[in-house]
Amino acid sequence: MPQHNVNRDPQDVPAETTDAPPTDTPSAHAPPAGTTPGTTAEVALLAAPVGDARTTRERLLTDLLGARRLRLGATFRDRFWGWAGTLAVVLVAAVARLWDLGRPAKLVFDETYYVKEGWSLASLGYEAAWPEDPNAAFEAGDVTSYLTDKAEYVVHPPVGKWMIALGMRLAGGATESWQWRVASAVIGIVAVLLIVRIARRLFASSTLGVLAGLLFAVDGEAIVHSRTGLLDQFLMFWVLVAFGCLLMDREWGRRRLAERVSHLVDAGNDVGLYAPWIGFRWWRLAAAVSLGLACGVKWSGLWFVAAFGLLVVFWDLGARRTAGIRRWWEDAILSDVMPTLLIMLPTVVVVYVATWTGWFASRMSYMRDWAAANGHEAPGWWPGQADGVWLAGRSLGQYHRQMWDFHTSLDSEHNYAAHPLGWIVQSRPTSFFWEKYSPGQGPCPASATHDCATAVTSLGNPIIWWLGAVALLVSLVLAIMQRDWRASGPLTGVAAGWLPWFLYSSPIAELLGGVDRTIFTFYTIAFAPFLILVIVHVVAALLDLTEDDPPARRAVGWVTGAVAAVIVGVSVLFYPIWTAMPVSYDYWHSLMWLPSWI
Repeated sequence: MPQHNVNRDPQDVPAETTDAPPTDTPSAHAPPAGTTPGTTAEVALLAAPVGDARTTRERLLTDLLGARRLRLGATFRDRFWGWAGTLAVVLVAAVARLWDLGRPAKLVFDETYYVKEGWSLASLGYEAAWPEDPNAAFEAGDVTSYLTDKAEYVVHPPVGKWMIALGMRLAGGATESWQWRVASAVIGIVAVLLIVRIARRLFASSTLGVLAGLLFAVDGEAIVHSRTGLLDQFLMFWVLVAFGCLLMDREWGRRRLAERVSHLVDAGNDVGLYAPWIGFRWWRLAAAVSLGLACGVKWSGLWFVAAFGLLVVFWDLGARRTAGIRRWWEDAILSDVMPTLLIMLPTVVVVYVATWTGWFASRMSYMRDWAAANGHEAPGWWPGQADGVWLAGRSLGQYHRQMWDFHTSLDSEHNYAAHPLGWIVQSRPTSFFWEKYSPGQGPCPASATHDCATAVTSLGNPIIWWLGAVALLVSLVLAIMQRDWRASGPLTGVAAGWLPWFLYSSPIAELLGGVDRTIFTFYTIAFAPFLILVIVHVVAALLDLTEDDPPARRAVGWVTGAVAAVIVGVSVLFYPIWTAMPVSYDYWHSLMWLPSWI
């Protein structure tokens, strides 16, 4: 019987098997119905077939991860172009996000809240209130007019504002408009790097990884949020980090599972009813920390906690089943699901509470002493020396109740409020900033023959989003009909960032006894990376379909390249209205392809 070589590089696994992606279905190694687990017959099924020189571990890895994934990065050329392509699209992203970042030199949309709150956090440790109409003075460089004796009522947790504050501190202050946005820009650039590496691993292709990064680098939602100091950019980032950690965990867990099972089989031992324990899953802990930080930006991060939790359950079930574990469902629940619940959920909660450390530390924080001021006392069983902790927690709980009431009752009229049904096609984008100038006024040159306009419109590249709407349906069909696991993560991310908002919109909100909440299309930045991955998944599926037909495969490549070129061209056209570049009013109007965009 072949011996297991613990030093063998998994990338060296021969590729005699098909390149079709693993589907989390039972493999040829799975014991058939009627086979008693742990018997000689089961061990024989896991033994090497006649003529197959691979070890048990190598064959299990192929079943669990796919031959294409095992070959990824096996050659210098693949590694070189993988990183060269990554650096190229990151450079594109950096130019698009950093060039003239301070334009416009005014607080844009909700920057009026988050930039000033971030700066007072950096200066005082809490979100201070500001005098009436402070924006003009703040924009002119007077950034210390906050009221030191009054806290501001804020309705979002502090992580995003701390990140904005950190950017301003590292950039030297808040007197220049680019300093307000530098944190968003850096995070946006890093997000492009992340999506390249995530897509490369997800689709086992350096080329498809670069394609995903390019699409995100030139998308309008991604560019606009990278050039404004809003919170949703940071929500997107931490959610993307969490997904990347879970993808790493999926691969790590399957490699360990293959190694542990193959050790038993190659030694002539029985696998038994359950697989061996594969070890503590540090990547899941990292994902939980990231999700806690996402919730610390906006509460909508909670939907990603629930969605990603279900995702890893199905991934775990598929791994145990594919590895041939007889009681795969029970084994996955006991060995993976329960430990995940016991580790990830408390970690998310602890990290979220920890994000309020500044609130706890400053007695000037909003409602910090609410419990004591309203006559609340710690219960008798609570240690007397820790009364302050209980009172602070009770105050924070009441503060959260007020925040919840605000978020569930916000129904004020707004010109750019948008039903989530239209978000996926960007039917009603959010105008963050718009000004019109006559020739010789403001940035409009005196030689201009027509009026000028400057705009910051949170509008995704329409080609990307319209293709994405179609790709969602195609990817869903592939996930169901072909059980293609690669669709599961991207579809889950889109669902977590999009579908919950229907609960706060007509008619579902009324049916649930709530209000038709005021919500906006720019929330789509939270799931924009996942929509990009959905599009790339469809491309990957087409390449798989034409694997044995070189002319058709080349056609898929050429069409994909042509569409990507068109997308880049459209982004060039729209870039001025994403970044407040002064253009003629007629040019701006020519880009309003739909009446609802105005």
